[in-house]
Amino acid sequence: MKKPTIIICLLCAFFIEAHAQSTQSQQYLQYIAQWRDVVVDNQKRYGIPAPIIMAQALLESAAGTSELATQANNHFGIKCTSDWTGKTYLKDDDKKDDCFRVYKNASQSFDDHAVFLQRSRYQPLYEIAIEDYEGWAYGLKKCGYATDPQYPQKLIKLIQDYHLDRLT
Repeated sequence: MKKPTIIICLLCAFFIEAHAQSTQSQQYLQYIAQWRDVVVDNQKRYGIPAPIIMAQALLESAAGTSELATQANNHFGIKCTSDWTGKTYLKDDDKKDDCFRVYKNASQSFDDHAVFLQRSRYQPLYEIAIEDYEGWAYGLKKCGYATDPQYPQKLIKLIQDYHLDRLT
């Protein structure tokens, strides 16, 4: 009598998880469709691979649903720097009350991300072929974009899972 109950519970858990993943996938696909043209344009204008831009936006903003994305229109987790004169949003991250940039809209966040990656600390990235998204993923980590030790692998997984290399 217990075996059928266990099997039913396991099946229910499986279907609930599958539904959650499907919902997330749909959300990610909608986000990709929404921002596709912007990231392709930023690749042409700034020389940043479109798959990298999209993967960063997906990861950093949880496809536009994160607290930073919804409260500060910040889709890339870009923190305040000494030259930032815009509005700010305080949020616990690497430390308590880290300062993040606030944008008028998400589009402004995409533009600022492209400009932000033009800084001298990121110049080694531009020696990597634009088609080499893995090199760029590891390069971003090496240049100090993120503190997460798994950041490159997370970007690469998103690029592969959602075929973001086809954006170019």
